[in-house]
Amino acid sequence: MRWTVHVEVRLAPKSRRRVDIIQNLVREFIQSSYERLSLPSVLHGWDVDSALASSVERIVVAESSCPANSLPLDELSLQIHTYQPSESDIVEEYANGTGAEGDDQVHAASVCELPCKSWEGLWDSLYYPDNIKLKLLDYIHATFVLSDANIDFNLVSWNRVVLLHGPPGTGKTSLCRALAQKLSIRLSHRYTQARLLEINSHSLFSRWFSESGKLVQRLFNNIAEMVDDEDCFVVVLIDEVESLTAARAGAMAGTEPSDGLRVVNALLTQLDKLKRRKNVLVMSTSNLAKAIDSAFVDRADIVQYVGMPPRQAIYEILRSALCEFVAKGLLQHVIVPTLEDAIFVEENTWCTDGHSSSDPTASLRAEQERIGRALLKLADMCREQGLSGRALRRLPVLALAQYIGGGVSASRSTASPGVMSPNGSQADIGVWLDAMNKVVSDRAVDQGKLQ
Repeated sequence: MRWTVHVEVRLAPKSRRRVDIIQNLVREFIQSSYERLSLPSVLHGWDVDSALASSVERIVVAESSCPANSLPLDELSLQIHTYQPSESDIVEEYANGTGAEGDDQVHAASVCELPCKSWEGLWDSLYYPDNIKLKLLDYIHATFVLSDANIDFNLVSWNRVVLLHGPPGTGKTSLCRALAQKLSIRLSHRYTQARLLEINSHSLFSRWFSESGKLVQRLFNNIAEMVDDEDCFVVVLIDEVESLTAARAGAMAGTEPSDGLRVVNALLTQLDKLKRRKNVLVMSTSNLAKAIDSAFVDRADIVQYVGMPPRQAIYEILRSALCEFVAKGLLQHVIVPTLEDAIFVEENTWCTDGHSSSDPTASLRAEQERIGRALLKLADMCREQGLSGRALRRLPVLALAQYIGGGVSASRSTASPGVMSPNGSQADIGVWLDAMNKVVSDRAVDQGKLQ
């Protein structure tokens, strides 16, 4: 069995070389330079080839469904994707007609050209258990396999609708955006363009009676026109979908406005019209899944719960923040151990015994082990406090603001990691870990006062 491995090649802004030529050059470089590929990994050394150096910015071996961490070349099938992020991350506000008296434009959605620079790296920064990201990618692949085979919709049906639900701050919207970015890269051989259209659910409820249903229909008519361009792949994101799909049972019982009933009916009708178009995907998120109309939930091919991050994901989130601080000169140069290395040390306490202080290698290894244990302990504290992904990303900022202060400043771009900044000093990683521990402890006290 040969495993499919995706290689993503980011082109330089001024690259004018043909895509197929670049793909062949990348394939030749990999085959001549590697016997095995790590999954995932960033490839180096390609810049010695002048053709690649002038056309390419980055080559990444992306995630794979293969359970192994690496594969020999003769056991994999390379799929090479080239892409060129838009030089400007312009988001266009999409006006949806006017109010009933023609006085107000309704900003119903925003449209972003993909791939865009601002979302580079977003996919890799998200950590979820149960291979949620791969599950979504495999689902998209399955829909294309069926569409390409012209499967009879009367016998096998799918709606191209995904619903992500769960507590606030768990990265549902970020995952939708990251998936749209990833698909714009993976499907670049099929579509010359890709767009993400984010619907502003709240704006579609007009203050004019019966206008909301018409606004939904008008918006989806325009989406259909966008999808008519078969060279463009369109991802429609409906954030907080419960705003549009409040259960019709409430409207029938008189506890919800009748205009909400029209909105739900209009949305369901438009989704049914879109499902046969292979170049569109509807993503939706919700913090209140129980408030969503059951007919919408039934139309979703995937209903995925996105919960609070487990210990492993918390470790990876915090580790990525510390590695970024090291790269940007806020921390003295140190290697933050991977999750696998930290857990290995935790489960094998003998690893920390017998280190000689006179052996530089052993001393460095001991330092990494201490960092790994401290970061695992911090991850346990965060899990006990129920910190969301959004809260975890704020944790280093609060640590700097509350406990580290202004004594730390970033090194200038001309400095290398580990060099003193002229306006301050770089912090030891232990200082950051202690400060983040204090922030989490303070949060526990503050949460107790809210009870």
